[in-house]
Amino acid sequence: MDFTTAIFVVAIVIFSSIIHEIMHGVAADSLGDPTARYAGRLTLNPLVHLDPVGSVLLPLFLAFSGSPIMFGWAKPVPYNPYNLRPGRFSEAIVAIAGPASNAVIAILAGLIIRLSIFSASVGGVIFLVVVVNVMLCIFNLIPIPPLDGSKVLSSILPYSLSRWYDNIRSTLERNPIIGMIIVVLIVYSLGNAFSSVIYSIASAISGL
Repeated sequence: MDFTTAIFVVAIVIFSSIIHEIMHGVAADSLGDPTARYAGRLTLNPLVHLDPVGSVLLPLFLAFSGSPIMFGWAKPVPYNPYNLRPGRFSEAIVAIAGPASNAVIAILAGLIIRLSIFSASVGGVIFLVVVVNVMLCIFNLIPIPPLDGSKVLSSILPYSLSRWYDNIRSTLERNPIIGMIIVVLIVYSLGNAFSSVIYSIASAISGL
């Protein structure tokens, strides 16, 4: 990956991660928790969202090391689950809002490619938007805390399994670095297979 492409990919990761976090806050706000709004996090201003490691250093490292996968994160938008409207799926709705926003970005970018609005070279650049957002969507749906998929899985498991899983989830949420290490090891162990799935989905969305 050349320098210009690498910088562009990192910019996509930053923008997409910010949208991802904002949508968590929007979902929580719509369900009765204004924490993110009061904290000033429902804004596109990148300065309030950027995480030095997850938004900049990690994406740069992955881009320039030629990694087959690309992911990152912004500062988590705060929310208080006790303020959410009562319901088994309230926390899951807040969690799924982030990956769903990445899916929407990927689909919109893919539609632009399908409509052939731009030249092939520009279409190739837009395809990177699709790839990054598909990757962020799937990555965040991995059901290991602190990723969003853990909250989604907890809400759909039978009650007995959900209680057992929530005990594990609570432990890992108190030690998020352990969870992220586990996730990174899983993703890297899958290596090119994971990347191949991502590119296949992105190609299907874009019609390439």
